[in-house]
Amino acid sequence: MPKILRIINRLNLGGPTYNAAYLSKYIGDEFETLLVAGMKDESEASSEFIVENLGLKPHYIKNMYREISPLNDWKAYKEIKKIIEDFKPDIVHTHAAKSGALGRLAAINSGVPVVLHTFHGHVFHSYFNPVKTKVFLTIERYLAKKTSRTIAISNIQKEELCNQYNVAPLSKCEVIPLGFDLDRFQENNEERRQAFRKKYGLQEDEIAIGIIGRLVPIKNHELFIKAFAKAKNQTKKKIKAIIIGDGESRAEVENYVKENNLSYSADDVKNVDVLFTSWIKQIEIALPGLDIVCLTSFNEGTPVSLIEAQAANVPIVSTRVGGIEDIVIENKTALLAQNNNINEFANQLLELVESDTMRAEMSEKGYEHVKSTFSYNTLCKNMNNLYHRLLNEKT
Repeated sequence: MPKILRIINRLNLGGPTYNAAYLSKYIGDEFETLLVAGMKDESEASSEFIVENLGLKPHYIKNMYREISPLNDWKAYKEIKKIIEDFKPDIVHTHAAKSGALGRLAAINSGVPVVLHTFHGHVFHSYFNPVKTKVFLTIERYLAKKTSRTIAISNIQKEELCNQYNVAPLSKCEVIPLGFDLDRFQENNEERRQAFRKKYGLQEDEIAIGIIGRLVPIKNHELFIKAFAKAKNQTKKKIKAIIIGDGESRAEVENYVKENNLSYSADDVKNVDVLFTSWIKQIEIALPGLDIVCLTSFNEGTPVSLIEAQAANVPIVSTRVGGIEDIVIENKTALLAQNNNINEFANQLLELVESDTMRAEMSEKGYEHVKSTFSYNTLCKNMNNLYHRLLNEKT
């Protein structure tokens, strides 16, 4: 029985955790899988419940964190080497940057037959200064030469990796979209809507505009706040911003709210413009209570929040970055604005706020669009075929 060692940066809420969990659970009985994970940041919500609900028991690497630390990274590398020595995998498949670097290097140096890496996003713009970015590009290009296959999660991301940043050749890069259990976003939605809106004091005629994700610079919550403020000043309808998530930029985001003369709270939910909910683990309960979902990031791979929003039939306003154009239908399930363009984003948001008909029409198309492309069954089938093909090439 072929063995798969699956390594992920950390179990935080988001696409990589779901992706690794579903693949570990459902890749096929002909494989034996060991899931290995690093440690999450204190500012992040744990998603251990995702793997626990699937009956998975990951092995944790106590020295592998998101931050770069030569000492900890060396210890993590040595631990991964020891796991490979003991488990003797036929395939090492890494997910996201840190585990991708340490895991692939350990696998290559240990002579593992098949080594794969999935880019769930990339850090080649908007994250670091030019010098640091060049260092990361150099590392990724070296590792890609030694990697059996590089996996992109959208066609746009493949174009970026292969042609724009020259990380991997087209012949060694495959597109396999993320996969999720999307049926849960169609269950008891009217009950969930009423419960969510009652909890957060939303009136029936109040339009709830949500943004979901970590509060970190790359997510550009400043754009969301400024666009919301513009829309609020130009509409006669009642609107409220719901910020779901938390992170290192929480204080900065609160300052953006103050600077735009908006009121906010995490406690007094009824009489504020902006509500901070922190993390909501069961996002399928929250989404039906929202009327619009926004994404304002400078850089994205395939944002899970937008797949889930469509699965819950919630219309979207997003920046046109990363693989977003591969996962939404522009003007059908989402309105798109240029990166960091406040006026365009605000105008798109205002258009959706003003038109009840447009929101209703866009909401009808979401689930049908994502249910087949982004199901975990499709993900596992595509990955299973790739694993077998690569193993056969080795024999």
